[in-house]
Amino acid sequence: MVALKDIYWLENHPTHLLDGSGKISILKEFIFLSLVLGGYVTAILVLWSRVIKEILAHQEHSLQAVTEGNLQVRVPIYSNDELGNVAMLTNQMLDSLETTQNEVKTTRDVAIVSLSALAESRDNETGAHILRTQEYVKALAEHMAQYQKHKALLTPNYIELLYKSAPLHDVGKVGIPDSVLLKPGKLTDDEFAIMKDHPHIGAQALAIAEKHLGTSSFLAIAKEIALTHHEKWNGTGYPAQLQGENIPLSGRLMALADVYDALISARVYKPAFSHEKAKSIIVEGSGNHFDPEVVDAFLAVEEKFITIAAHFKDSE
Repeated sequence: MVALKDIYWLENHPTHLLDGSGKISILKEFIFLSLVLGGYVTAILVLWSRVIKEILAHQEHSLQAVTEGNLQVRVPIYSNDELGNVAMLTNQMLDSLETTQNEVKTTRDVAIVSLSALAESRDNETGAHILRTQEYVKALAEHMAQYQKHKALLTPNYIELLYKSAPLHDVGKVGIPDSVLLKPGKLTDDEFAIMKDHPHIGAQALAIAEKHLGTSSFLAIAKEIALTHHEKWNGTGYPAQLQGENIPLSGRLMALADVYDALISARVYKPAFSHEKAKSIIVEGSGNHFDPEVVDAFLAVEEKFITIAAHFKDSE
């Protein structure tokens, strides 16, 4: 508009074009307009580049979260253009992945319940034992996650997998003969030798599942617990006489949870012990039967153990 005004002015005053003053005036106007328009264009480009950078940052953040197993993140949709379409398609992909993951988790949980129920149906122990030990292990793990030594392992995701796989700790008992498994008294040495094979049976069954379904952290933890929850800190347990920290932490946690629940539960060969009596036996076993750190964690969360035991009582 400014340049056109000068051009119209020159049409009425042509002498200014001849002496050069008109040219200079128009040149100044064009330089001014170029600077103004250039500033606007630069501002638009800078703003657009920032928007693109922010969109790509959200995209990168979401995909990074997916690689870490978090499928609940979504990419913000800023516009109704190609970039917005990319964000929308990314979110649709994440929706699909999350649905599939939930279906897999549901299938896994059904398999756990089925296998646990199978083991339970052949044993004198009740379904409440499975629920209680599962909760005990979680309480211990959550407390020990505060220890610097165990922070890297005991992540929320690992604890969830530990909680889910704990019910399979005695799945190997399905391979023990009823004459041994259901005997209402003390086992003979030969019978106990047969009973001691159930960790191997359980681990082998889970290894077969792992072979067909592929390696997964859930199956790895379940197999670890099944195989090592009867090992003792001093190396006198079974089946491999592992000692100290050579016993996986998952097995050390289940060892205490399993023994505590056996102590406070009535069996055909013994009455139920009180919490205090069970506690004294566990404390006495610190450094021998049990990992001292796990015993310390037990003492720190013993009120939770009492609450869990009361909540998941055996049916009369």
